[in-house]
Amino acid sequence: MASSFKSLGSNDATTTRTLLHESIPITGSIVSGTYGGGAIALGGEPHIKTYSHGMFQSVFDYPFLSSSANHIFDITTGYASTSPLSGAANTQNAKKINIYNQMAQVLAGFDETGSLRLLDEDGDIIAGGTKIKECYFVNFSRILTKDEIKKGTFEMTLTTADGFAEPAPSGERIIITDHSGSDGYFVNSPAGEYGVLFATASTDTDAVLSANRRFPVGLLYYQAGIAVLSGSIFSDSDDGGILNTGVGTVTFNPAGADDTGFNTITGSTIDVMADNFRNRLFNLQFNNTTELNSTIYFCRASNSEFNYSSNPTYLSTSGGGPSEIVVKDGTRSTDPHSYITTVGLYSADNELLAVAKVSEPLIKTPSNELTLRVRLDY
Repeated sequence: MASSFKSLGSNDATTTRTLLHESIPITGSIVSGTYGGGAIALGGEPHIKTYSHGMFQSVFDYPFLSSSANHIFDITTGYASTSPLSGAANTQNAKKINIYNQMAQVLAGFDETGSLRLLDEDGDIIAGGTKIKECYFVNFSRILTKDEIKKGTFEMTLTTADGFAEPAPSGERIIITDHSGSDGYFVNSPAGEYGVLFATASTDTDAVLSANRRFPVGLLYYQAGIAVLSGSIFSDSDDGGILNTGVGTVTFNPAGADDTGFNTITGSTIDVMADNFRNRLFNLQFNNTTELNSTIYFCRASNSEFNYSSNPTYLSTSGGGPSEIVVKDGTRSTDPHSYITTVGLYSADNELLAVAKVSEPLIKTPSNELTLRVRLDY
């Protein structure tokens, strides 16, 4: 009769790792223009979900009450307790400090003394250097980032003028990328690998930023799917930011009492700051990564194996003579042959774990040998 089981040795299995990538484009119209503006109570921006705690906003690609809506990302903002902008009289001061501390704890961790590490501008924690004490946090949903954001593919375009209803010309935009992410990322974070985000002018003019210069303005945590953006991207040089003051057509954050830069966080709620960010998001794109791990089993059938079926009707013992093979048309034969249609993978205690089907029945006789490559993905 047929042998139903065959043990697999160490040479019969191998493992592989495959990275699959998908392009994710998010236009500013989805975030701040597709569904109009105004208060949600009046029917405006139904794709933006706010909460009674007022600590972050959630952005959806469709009105969030719809079953078709997909969560895109969350936006929040905060500052360190040691920031010059921190003050007890500020709006939601405690919440903004708590948000910063929570994100710093997850992304930067604690030092050897047990003190909270501040987010570092260049990623070199040991060397110290400039710290990011006031920032936006953009937490991307798992449905977009999958296992991680592909290094070197992140690009965000921000306008320096208020409102997306009238998109600013290219001379009033800045582009933020993880310029050296593919080969200059860091691994000293409890949240995994991360790279430095750099801002550049979208044109070769000096209208917004100094031409041909990259400004470090944040951090991108690839596995966590979190972008940390310094408040300097929305402030001019007079306020410690990166934007030029009064150059060209730039009207964002003019010097003086009508300052509309990131410094407004002191008197604005987190929801208002999130609105300001969304209204200046012109474009966002990156590639995600899905890590596919596989075990490949080589199921080998030599010339003397699996030539008989285990079905009891396969052989006939009538007549008292040697067993004969009963084929479909009723004739009998002494030439053994079988048709392989299925491969089962069993545990050591004969528990069926996986089943593989072949595209068409494969004939097996003593004159041939087969090797079936079974791939198990997880």
